[in-house]
Amino acid sequence: MIEAAMIWNEPNNKSHWDPELDPDWTAFGQMTSLAGQAVAAEAPELLRVLGGISPIDPAFILKLQERGVLNHLDVVALHGFPLDWNLWQIHEWPDRLKEIQAVTNLPIWVTEVGVSTFGAEEVQEFGLQRTAELLIGRVPRIHWYSLYDLPRTWEATTRHRQSEGSSYYRHFHMGLLREDGTPKLALKRFADYTPEIGLCQWFHFEDHRLDDAVHWLHDLGVKHLRTGLSWADSFRPDALVWFDRQMKALEGFDVTVTFCFTPEHRGLAPHHTSPPQVLEEFAEFCATMVRRYVAG
Repeated sequence: MIEAAMIWNEPNNKSHWDPELDPDWTAFGQMTSLAGQAVAAEAPELLRVLGGISPIDPAFILKLQERGVLNHLDVVALHGFPLDWNLWQIHEWPDRLKEIQAVTNLPIWVTEVGVSTFGAEEVQEFGLQRTAELLIGRVPRIHWYSLYDLPRTWEATTRHRQSEGSSYYRHFHMGLLREDGTPKLALKRFADYTPEIGLCQWFHFEDHRLDDAVHWLHDLGVKHLRTGLSWADSFRPDALVWFDRQMKALEGFDVTVTFCFTPEHRGLAPHHTSPPQVLEEFAEFCATMVRRYVAG
């Protein structure tokens, strides 16, 4: 069951939205409003979620609120990685939530939170336990990122690899499972926190891990799953065949599906972070996916 449609991912992070092409997020706000309206027209009861913000920035939420963008959304989402990238400590999670609660009345979800095993698996095990203590009961949805490590032959979704140094390589060690599918220490503890904590797992086009992932999700007692359907991938040959297979495999979970990634030929610049040339085209993609997988 699809319980929510997330509109974009980390819009205030230059790895996912180009601030040079849209420095004040005017185009993003307009695109999000159009997409929110398009989703509501197809499935009025479907929750519409603002793409999880990273960093957690109340000024960004206020900007969207002042422009009326939040009128077309039902949930605000946050992403936090204090043990890897953020400039605050893991114990500050309640304060970060309060910062956003102070500027919006919308419910708040944490749709990505995680810890890499770049330094040691014990750090991830501690981070999972402490995150659960700090977030369960404070927000209605928590999605741990992620089930799998990112394969080393793939690239992490980032625009600033050269300036990240070792931080770039933390992207590859966020899973509860290693690239070869073997468990890490934290996996043994994860089932202690389900179904209160869900998972976020991005599946690449024709991802070879899909079926194994479904088995793991069931074994771990996961109920809530966040994943994505890529607008850019929709232009690949047989895209709908893959989308259908992915969504069919995930029918046993309450899914938050994220719509994002600009096709190179439809952006102001040829990159997935670019604002679209025609904002309505992204809204139509969202409507088409909701019509296909929610409205029947």
